[in-house]
Amino acid sequence: MSDTSPRNVDAPLLAHLQTWQGRSETLHDTLTSAPVSGLSATLDRDDPAPQPGTALPPLWHWLYFLPQVRQSGLGPDGHPQRGGFLPPVPLPRRMWAGGRLRWEEANPLQVGQAVQRVSRIESVTHKAGRTGDLVFVLVKHEVHNEAGLALTEEHDIVYRAAAQPGDPVPPPVAADTGALWQREIVPDDVLLFRYSALTFNGHRIHYDRRYVTGVEGYPGLIVHGPLIATLLVDLVRRQQPGARFKRFDFKAVRPTFDLHPFAVNGRPEADGKTVRLWANDHEGWLTMQATAELF
Repeated sequence: MSDTSPRNVDAPLLAHLQTWQGRSETLHDTLTSAPVSGLSATLDRDDPAPQPGTALPPLWHWLYFLPQVRQSGLGPDGHPQRGGFLPPVPLPRRMWAGGRLRWEEANPLQVGQAVQRVSRIESVTHKAGRTGDLVFVLVKHEVHNEAGLALTEEHDIVYRAAAQPGDPVPPPVAADTGALWQREIVPDDVLLFRYSALTFNGHRIHYDRRYVTGVEGYPGLIVHGPLIATLLVDLVRRQQPGARFKRFDFKAVRPTFDLHPFAVNGRPEADGKTVRLWANDHEGWLTMQATAELF
């Protein structure tokens, strides 16, 4: 596939994309146990079999409300074709850039619950980057169970132009070396495949090496941003079993590829409730930064 999309997002195009602001959709699902068992195995956890009433671990709601688009409705990158709920941004590279989540203490999500997610496009904005146009789409999700609101999430999506020869490379940022907790992760093909399957994610950058290197210009398969975020949260759960999350904010800083192991790191703050979290690649460059606040 060649990059035939425009490299410049002009004012009329941006105005058209911004007509998607305020659009909403409502999805329904049930927090079944099979995906929970599958992700537990994928993260190499020794969890007991989930039962109705088992608390859903933080970020594991990403196993539900999955876009089950017909095969004919997929675009060349394996994502659903542009348009529909999300605006049809004509830039080929699409990434999950980060997010902010808030849990309701008195109303946890639990296995077996019937749930509803109301999603709304909050904003569509444009920025001129070093390698061309960037379009940011902010989506707000509210997840409800029978008792009411359980989780609020703001989801940042970034679209960018295809890589071009001679594009400047953003300078990397050195990761903190003061971790009190650390775990090495080997992002092999099987780990990426299993997470893609659990989240019904057809995005080819995570499993199709020929596509990701030949079309999108990356050196290897890209580790899912949500998977890295989940591994950061999982690090806290391994160190503080039973910890309950009040909020979690994360931002992707640099792509992580399957070519080398990477590390997830944490350091609790003096208040006993806040944990600084980050991921770094094999060279020590920061790839994701996050903050967790516990109840």
